[in-house]
Amino acid sequence: MGEQNTGTPVVREDAAHEVRAEPRRRRAVVAALMLSMALAALDSTVVSTAVPQIVGDLGGFSVFSWLFSGYLLAVTVTLPVYGKLSDTFGRKPVLMAGAALFLLGSLLCAGAWNMAALIAFRVVQGLGGGALQGTVQTLAADLYPLKERPKIQARLSTVWATSAVAGPAIGGVLATYADWRWIFLVNLPVGALALWLIARHLREPQRTLPARRPRIDWAGALAVFACGGVLLTALVQGGVAWDWLSAPSIALFTAGACLLAVVVAVERRAAEPIIPGWVWRRRTIAAVNLALGALGLLMVAPTVFLPTYAQAVLGLAPVSAGFVLSVWTLSWPVSAALSQHVYRRIGFRDTAVIGIGAAGLLLLAFPFLPTPGEPWQPVLLMLLLGGALGLFQLPLIVGVQSTVGWAERGTTTASVLFCRQTGQTLGAALFGAVANGVLATRLGGAGDLDAVTHALNSGTPDGRLRGAVADAVHAVYLGAAGAAALAFLVLLLVAPRRFPALDDPTD
Repeated sequence: MGEQNTGTPVVREDAAHEVRAEPRRRRAVVAALMLSMALAALDSTVVSTAVPQIVGDLGGFSVFSWLFSGYLLAVTVTLPVYGKLSDTFGRKPVLMAGAALFLLGSLLCAGAWNMAALIAFRVVQGLGGGALQGTVQTLAADLYPLKERPKIQARLSTVWATSAVAGPAIGGVLATYADWRWIFLVNLPVGALALWLIARHLREPQRTLPARRPRIDWAGALAVFACGGVLLTALVQGGVAWDWLSAPSIALFTAGACLLAVVVAVERRAAEPIIPGWVWRRRTIAAVNLALGALGLLMVAPTVFLPTYAQAVLGLAPVSAGFVLSVWTLSWPVSAALSQHVYRRIGFRDTAVIGIGAAGLLLLAFPFLPTPGEPWQPVLLMLLLGGALGLFQLPLIVGVQSTVGWAERGTTTASVLFCRQTGQTLGAALFGAVANGVLATRLGGAGDLDAVTHALNSGTPDGRLRGAVADAVHAVYLGAAGAAALAFLVLLLVAPRRFPALDDPTD
């Protein structure tokens, strides 16, 4: 069944279920995983609400976007590193080290004295956040056999859904009635509880280590971090801080291409590479990576542009606009939890094909909504879109995790999450350029998303601006439908009809 990675630790099959043995202990570990995931899920939504207070206190309005970009970069580029480390040394030490680093970053953020310090400490948070996201998803597969994995995945999806709704409210309350620094301080008791539960209750399977001591590919880790950081910076800042064809963009993309060549050269020679070649040589893993990269791309359309559409075109207040977006977080976890009844009958791939096919049609329908239209129309589309994407994402994650053993699961999970995060970064850059281009054309060469934001803050936008925003968001949704079509084709042409699962779904 595929290639064997002889350089990684071997897990005894009779010990692989050891962590599942005691229900009470497993419940405690699941609670710790949900708390850890909540730390990562709440982070951006809570901070975004308090940006006015942070800028008012520390200044630095021109660079405040790096509060999010710096964190995102650190999370994304560290995912492959933590995945390999968890396969080599176990999930527990990696998760505990990542959680501790995240909490240290939170404490430092609370004490930041200016915007530059806060951005630097947010990067420290992100270095820990990469371990939280990747290792939690890997442990979820370790804890449950294949037939029970939808339970834990549904719980984790619920954490993300709840965080999307509750995060802005929590951030607003803390920033208004306390101080923005409490946004970071509240992480400490939550994270401390998660660390205590993991330390006390998580018992990993015994592993038979190879005769020689595992070698850490530090050169590969540094090369991956540098390459990812440079390319993601180029994507995040391109068209924002500087023009796409300006000297900074060209320099960053050129440096990124050179560093990518360095990564390939270093990883080909490494005894235990951070990004092993089998991640892309195995059809199933490669197809899931590409499909979830497309998912990250298309998710940008609703998450970034729908709130602006709801305010500028539908005339809704910010809170109501947030509700239009949040409804998909209600249907997504429900659909994910129920997806097992579908993929047990028709398989992982075909279930995901149905989900992404439906998602593509829903995204394609958005530009045909009447302008300005009624709020219930995008709400209904978002509710259905969440259900379609739940049917798409969870079968792919559960399915790809089932095709590898314990010693490769961390690397596989990290590669999937890395591709999804990279897709979101690429989507933000690509669709931002599309939206700004349409706005500039409709508004006579002088218009972008910043102009829309200023108009919303200053009062009700006029009809010309409403129409321009509608056209811009429609173009973005068409692009998102194209990303869905790409994922659809990847699954049909690259993914095998039946995933070669190591776990028997009926055992």
